[in-house]
Amino acid sequence: MNAPTLPRPDWTSANQGLLVAEFAWLKARLRGEDETTARTMVDDAHAQLEIPAAIDTLAERFGLSGFERDVLLLVAGIEMDSELATLCAGIGEAQRPWPSFGLAMAVLPDPHWSALTPNRPLRQWRLIEPADETSLTSTRLRMDERVLHYIAGLTYLDARLQPVMRPLDEPSAMAASHRAVTRDVVAAIERMEGPLPVLQLWGGDPDGQRDVAALIAARLGVRLFAIACEDLPSTPDEIEAMAALWQREAALLDGALLIECRDTAEPAANVRRFIERVGGVTLSATREPMVLERADWRFRIDKPSHHDQIDLWWQTLGEGAERYGDALTAVASEFRLSTRDIERAGAELAQAQDSSEPPEASLWRVCRGLQGRRIDGLARRIEPIAAWHDLILPEPQKAILRQIAVHLRHRATVYDSWGFAARSTRGLGLSALFAGESGTGKTMAAEVLANELHQDLYRIDLSAVVSKYIGETEKNLARVFDAAEDSGIILLFDEADALFGKRSEVKDSHDRYANIEVSYLLQRMEAYRGLAILTTNQKAALDTAFHRRLRFVVNFPFPEAAERAAIWRGMFPAPTPTEGLDYAKLARLQVAGGNIRNIALNAAFLAADEGRAVTMAHILRAAQTDAAKRERPLGEAETRGWL
Repeated sequence: MNAPTLPRPDWTSANQGLLVAEFAWLKARLRGEDETTARTMVDDAHAQLEIPAAIDTLAERFGLSGFERDVLLLVAGIEMDSELATLCAGIGEAQRPWPSFGLAMAVLPDPHWSALTPNRPLRQWRLIEPADETSLTSTRLRMDERVLHYIAGLTYLDARLQPVMRPLDEPSAMAASHRAVTRDVVAAIERMEGPLPVLQLWGGDPDGQRDVAALIAARLGVRLFAIACEDLPSTPDEIEAMAALWQREAALLDGALLIECRDTAEPAANVRRFIERVGGVTLSATREPMVLERADWRFRIDKPSHHDQIDLWWQTLGEGAERYGDALTAVASEFRLSTRDIERAGAELAQAQDSSEPPEASLWRVCRGLQGRRIDGLARRIEPIAAWHDLILPEPQKAILRQIAVHLRHRATVYDSWGFAARSTRGLGLSALFAGESGTGKTMAAEVLANELHQDLYRIDLSAVVSKYIGETEKNLARVFDAAEDSGIILLFDEADALFGKRSEVKDSHDRYANIEVSYLLQRMEAYRGLAILTTNQKAALDTAFHRRLRFVVNFPFPEAAERAAIWRGMFPAPTPTEGLDYAKLARLQVAGGNIRNIALNAAFLAADEGRAVTMAHILRAAQTDAAKRERPLGEAETRGWL
């Protein structure tokens, strides 16, 4: 009859058992006793391990000699076994209860002096450190707490790196194009021999870069950690120390490192120095690729395409995607969402399923909210409430506005499906100039387009931008364009002549920077795939180089009498009580639509204060106030017969 099979201990218990056996062997060496029994214990403990013990893994990964491994065990044993410390005190000079290099050379097999030199693994990777470098043979050898815990079977990221590094898990969903890049990278790594190059993931999708890096690490069987560029040290000594610390962690944890530079167009010198210093699986995530002395591979990671986004919506929503119908295709055309964005949107939509809001409306609202948060603080959102019937313009101008809407609605089809974007990224910008006097309907026209296309409208006051950003980088302006392009945001640049005016002669650094900023904005507008609307009261003041970047120019004329009458008729809401209003007479007032609105609103307050309906008398008083504000007295012909 066979003996029953005893269960094997788990790895942690078996690892501890091996350490006990190894310490017993060290005690036998220190006492000068026969080592046969202790060696048998060590062999039996090794047999209980299905995977290597921590000390053996560490020795293999750092290339330790047998003597160096034993030195490491001796130093660890002093911390874990008090009897070893007592034995060291009995052997060492002056009753010192600690291990020294001289003691190790005397009692351990196959000693070699080079084990404690700075370029050997024990000190190079700070596995142990001498307390006093002036007396290497007799000084106490110390072990880093992180290494001690690893030998004991406990694994974690070093406490000094935890504040700046975070683990990244394999993504649950991913765009097909990003999976294809991952396959290419992993296949290339598996084919190559020698040190790995830096894997530069660059482009316009930081979330996608992170997901690709995480999947690459998962396929290679390593754990990925990420650090932001801003958290890297700045001085050479600190860079060297962190690089060495990370390389030790990478070996202990089977780790890979992703260095993320999200908000910087060109990473600083300390970032490049750190990347040059670290080894192993190293990846970077940047907007543009870096120039490195170290070998590198470059892979572009941009936001998922129109078709990839639709596929991601179905991955995220599952069967629930059917309730949104064609709206999924529409939002994929209007927004350039990352995989993470779509997952966040899916979570919000799941919470909104029980509300009375129509599914399509929920989808648009959630998508706009995701991206709008990225531009808040840099621009002011305008709630688009105006519709086509509110816009009083000659038919030619309305026709141009409808063309703009067509270009926005079908940009995914023309640019992506029909291949225009693949041919060239230049000339894809959809920019329009709305020129005309104040109050002629420029902002209302922008509202109409935003309302028609379910897009958010953000106003950017360029006069404030100039004063705010002169002397700084274009980082915040880039954030405006990036967020707008990815999220279907319409940008409304008020008073465009403030920044897009004729560039000045360079007389000082202020002028030079202003001209650089103008050039930068012109380039971004030319490549911008969303709609940028610029308004001006002085069309002739705009730089001629700016005109060729415009796809549409809409001139907003001062309204004629018939148009002013139509504006007056639509100005008072249905619940507003009115009495005896003569729109033909009101149309004689030589003011634009914006002024008409101000006058009508002021007249309504005057009537409300009297508890009466709005009459021509109220409008006359309001018109006189408006004229005084504009320092333009009302002509007798304009108000004749009002009362």
